[in-house]
Amino acid sequence: MGTPVWSRSGIICIANAFKDKVKLTFVDGASIADPDKLFNNGLKGKKWRTIDYHKGDAIKERGLKALVRSAVANNLAKKS
Repeated sequence: MGTPVWSRSGIICIANAFKDKVKLTFVDGASIADPDKLFNNGLKGKKWRTIDYHKGDAIKERGLKALVRSAVANNLAKKS
């Protein structure tokens, strides 16, 4: 099995399934805005930020979409 990776002009997000959670890792998470405060792990790193989803956790779809859009914009800005 491989690791799902979403990208546009660079990696946006990586997903990993663990026994007790699913982890979404945003490669440049430290550089993108998180107004909905979705990041709940990896906050001390200088680059990566993660969201850990445990069974029963609600997914804040609007906030997650905004976070992905922010990550895409960040990647596109680095390319110009």
